[in-house]
Amino acid sequence: GPTCCIIAQQCPDIQVTVVDKSAERIQAWNSQDLPIYEPGLAEVVEECRGKNLTFSTDIDGAIKSADLIFICVNTPTKTFGMGRGKAADLKYVELAARMIADTVEPGTGLKIVVEKSTVPVRAAESIGNILKHNKKPGVSYQILSNPEFLAEGSAVKDLLSPDRVLIGGEETPEGQIAVDALAGVYSKWVPEDKIITMNTWSSELSKLAANAFLAQRISSINSISAVCEATGADVSEVAKAIGRDTRIGPKFLQASVGFGGSCFQKDILNLVYISECLNLPEVAEYWNQVVSFNTFQRSRFARKVVESLFNTVTDKKICILGFAFKKNTGDTRESAAIYVSKHLLEEGAHLSIYDPKVSAVQVKLDLEDPERPEMFKKLVQCHKDPYVAADKAHALIVCTDWDEFLDLDYKRIYEGMAKPAFLFDGRKMLDHSKLIKMGFHVETIGTRLSKSESERVDSPFLPAPCAHGSASVT
Repeated sequence: GPTCCIIAQQCPDIQVTVVDKSAERIQAWNSQDLPIYEPGLAEVVEECRGKNLTFSTDIDGAIKSADLIFICVNTPTKTFGMGRGKAADLKYVELAARMIADTVEPGTGLKIVVEKSTVPVRAAESIGNILKHNKKPGVSYQILSNPEFLAEGSAVKDLLSPDRVLIGGEETPEGQIAVDALAGVYSKWVPEDKIITMNTWSSELSKLAANAFLAQRISSINSISAVCEATGADVSEVAKAIGRDTRIGPKFLQASVGFGGSCFQKDILNLVYISECLNLPEVAEYWNQVVSFNTFQRSRFARKVVESLFNTVTDKKICILGFAFKKNTGDTRESAAIYVSKHLLEEGAHLSIYDPKVSAVQVKLDLEDPERPEMFKKLVQCHKDPYVAADKAHALIVCTDWDEFLDLDYKRIYEGMAKPAFLFDGRKMLDHSKLIKMGFHVETIGTRLSKSESERVDSPFLPAPCAHGSASVT
């Protein structure tokens, strides 16, 4: 969606057609209420739709008329069969390839098929095999890998000013022609030195490796956050110190309740499965630990909530601020809020949820247990007003880093809450000192707050506190 919209905006001489089997989804793309939320996307669609940007269910017509065909289908983690829980499910990629082969008419000439979906290494080879074994007279195919490096919530910005554009293709004269054709599209707005060409396999692996490295940094700093909480260090100060090292840099060193989204966990597990298949168990175990620690961080945070609330949250109202996996998106896939909420529901808590972009329908899809639907109905409520959501709550939990949460009237919220009022900042984004002075008992990631020295756990590995040390406000 966003990629094709930006291509249409930046290349007014190119006709871009986005097709989908779902008439409902296409109808949404043709309305004022787009099926996805991205800052700036609605303006781009409004500018180009009806000119050189079309949304349609006529898949056959679009395939027949296109010179470049982008495969942008979902590649979820397999839930059954070989590779269950790790391998990418490529059934939609295969179905798309077969549809292209069946639809392209004899004598059409060259069709360039571009793999945009995140796929395991050598998936382009599978697409090529399907197309070439079903090739009609007078038709030839070239398969390119062109992975996306977009961050949800800033996709439009990332597309307009990308760090790099990768294009992988066959190392043949025909492959080079196809690579040059796609590079020519991007060159309309992307500087030439940022368009990187390589072989197909390198391009596919680069996408998996990039997401694995980013997730690894998050799990790394989150592991340090646990050490900070146990010792009295501040993970923000540690992150600032190590981020000043130019070999490391400051990005993706913000400790939190854990990473989420559709890509990180899926791509790492895919890399784990590939490593296992290549008989590289040590490599597989290394990357699997990144995901394992992310799971630990979520459960550690959820346990902290229960322990702080006197070891029970049964029948207590807990306000969840934010349900999307990050700000500026309505995407809840692998959101930390889901894992924290499920843990609290199992403990019998009543959840009051507010997110500016996530619907109550989506919350229900994510939290309702098909075998116990009555639990969701009894224990979960969604609200469109954060103050209503927080009213009479025993605790607030910030799960998403929405900017609007910085500007809430926390004094008003505190006055309406049950006392003692707890606030758990899972994104380390609020002014904790100010909240403590209001009366909140504040807990966050990687820093000790609201605890007196008498609660300090003595350890033979740590020096005793100095007699003149300052005490925190309780």
